[in-house]
Amino acid sequence: MANNTILVVDDELGIRELLSEILGDEGYSVALAENAEQARNYRNQTRPDLVLLDIWMPDTDGITLLKDWANNGLLTMPVVMMSGHGTIDTAVEATRVGAVGYLEKPIPLQKLLNTVGQVMRGGRQHKSSPALSLSHLGHSGLITELRKKLEQVENLKIPVLLTGEPGVGVEHCARFLHRPNTAWVAPESCSFLAESPLAQLEQAKGGLLFLGEVGDLSKLEQKGLLLLLGKLEQYGVRLVCATTRSLAELTAQGAYHPKLFEILSNLCITIPPLRAHREDVPEIANQLLSSWIESGEVPLMHFSTATLNALRNYDWPGNLAQLTSIVHSLALTCADDEISVDAVQQALAFSSREAVSVVSDIPLNISLREARDIFEKNYFEKLIEQENGNMTRVAERAGLERTHLYRKIKTLGIKPRSQNY
Repeated sequence: MANNTILVVDDELGIRELLSEILGDEGYSVALAENAEQARNYRNQTRPDLVLLDIWMPDTDGITLLKDWANNGLLTMPVVMMSGHGTIDTAVEATRVGAVGYLEKPIPLQKLLNTVGQVMRGGRQHKSSPALSLSHLGHSGLITELRKKLEQVENLKIPVLLTGEPGVGVEHCARFLHRPNTAWVAPESCSFLAESPLAQLEQAKGGLLFLGEVGDLSKLEQKGLLLLLGKLEQYGVRLVCATTRSLAELTAQGAYHPKLFEILSNLCITIPPLRAHREDVPEIANQLLSSWIESGEVPLMHFSTATLNALRNYDWPGNLAQLTSIVHSLALTCADDEISVDAVQQALAFSSREAVSVVSDIPLNISLREARDIFEKNYFEKLIEQENGNMTRVAERAGLERTHLYRKIKTLGIKPRSQNY
C-alpha cells in the first residue's frame, strides 16, 4: 500500500489536513492541492493512483478540471468527487465525464475508507489499461471537427456508422459515445449475428454495443443484424458500427442488404486518415510513450526533436494502429533515455519494406467481391508467411487492429500458425 498515492484537491485547508492525516494513518501516500492549477501541475508531472476532487473551488470547479483531464488523455486514474453542496444532477454529470464515485461532505470516516479501498482495488486495472480517449487522435482542426460531430450525436438513440481507413481509431470514437458506468460490449467476432443475433443485447443492456467491421458480414449475419436493430430500443442499447469498406458499393453489387444499408447509413461519421492531420502525430506519439512510462512498462525516456519530425513527416498508411505499434516497439527497444531519429528511420524502413507482389491471375468471369476475396486471401497469406506467423507484425503491416485482423482472416478461411496466433 505504501506505493499507492492519493491526490486530495480541496480549497479548504482543514479538510486537506484531515484527509491527509486519516489516509496517511491507513498507509497511503498523500499529495495535496488547494486548487485546480496545483492539481493540473501535479498530474502533468506524475499519475496518482486516486484523486479525491472537490467540486466547488474558487479558480476552476472540479467538473471542469475532470473534463480537461478527460479531453487531454490524462484521466487514466480513478477520480472520486467530493462536495458539501452536491446535487443529484452534479453527481450524474461527474459520473458521465468519468468520475468513479461521489462523496458528500461531511464525509463519514467508514464511508471514506470503504470508498478509497474499493476504488484502489479496482484502480490497478485502470492503471495498466488506460481508457481509450478521443484525445489520443490529437487536437488539430480536423479532429476538433470530428469531436463536434460526435458531440452532436452522443445523446441520440439511432445507430451510428463510423467509416475510415484501417487503423484510424474507430474504437476511440465509439468509446466517446459510450456513457460511463454503463455496459460496453465489443465482441471479437460478428458470427453471433448468424447463430443468436440477440445474444449480445442482454449483456449490453442499457449500454453500448460496438461492432468493429460490418462490411464483411455474410448474408445470414446481415439478416441477424437487421433483427438486432429492431430490438435495440427494447433493451436500451446504443449500437455503433464501423467499416473500412464502402457499403454503398457492396449494396450496388448485391452483396449487402439494401434495408440494412439504409439504416446504417442514416447517421455516418468519417474518421480522417492520420496523414490528413499529421500535425497531431508528435502529440499522439508523446501520449503513447507517456502511457507506457506511467504503467511501468518502459523506463523514463523521450523523443528527440528530429525523431518527432520524422514521425510527423511519414505518411502512415496503417494510420493510428501503425503509429502505436511503431512507438511501442521503439520504446521497448530503446537502450538510452532518448529515442533517436536513426531508430525511427530503421523502424519505418522495416515497416515500409518493399512488398512482394500478391497479384495472381484472377479470372474476369467472377464478381468484384469474389476477386477481392481472392486478392485479400493471397495478401494475408503472404504477410503471415513473411512474418513467420507473428500476428502482431501482420496487423502492423496491414494497418489493422488485431481484432479486425482476426475477423478478416477467419472470414477468408485462413488458418495462421497456432503458436503465434
